[in-house]
Amino acid sequence: MEIERKFAPQSIPGNLSQYEQQEIAQAYISVDPTIRLRRQNNEYYLTFKQKGLMAREEAEFPLTQTQFDHLWEKIETNPIRKTRALMPLNDGLTAEIDVYHGALQGLVTVEVEFSSIDQAKRFNPPNWFGAEVTEDPNYSNSSLAVNGMRLINK
Repeated sequence: MEIERKFAPQSIPGNLSQYEQQEIAQAYISVDPTIRLRRQNNEYYLTFKQKGLMAREEAEFPLTQTQFDHLWEKIETNPIRKTRALMPLNDGLTAEIDVYHGALQGLVTVEVEFSSIDQAKRFNPPNWFGAEVTEDPNYSNSSLAVNGMRLINK
């Protein structure tokens, strides 16, 4: 089970280069059902996700680069490229700050993953996290891969 809340910050405090960084490229073989391909630094994954926003079932499988490259030819969405900075928070939580590139340049989101729905509901985000967009499907990566930012900017 993946349980996360997502936010749209207006600014990020400090310098992100001080945190662990991940370079991510991802796209979708299908958005219904959700079948995602992701390269995260030098690791490759195929992920199946059920419907849902804050909580949903997720199954992730490691791939070789060859398998990833073969499946990448089958994507049906625009690729998403982003740099993720992993900022430690209190209570052992981590803010995953995604700075998007390419067609999504200028978009920044922050996600926090939780071990339970109760923990997610109790979480009090810092002010810099900005507006919560967990329940806005336009901020899902699958929607961004299909629609870009046109539905966010309405």
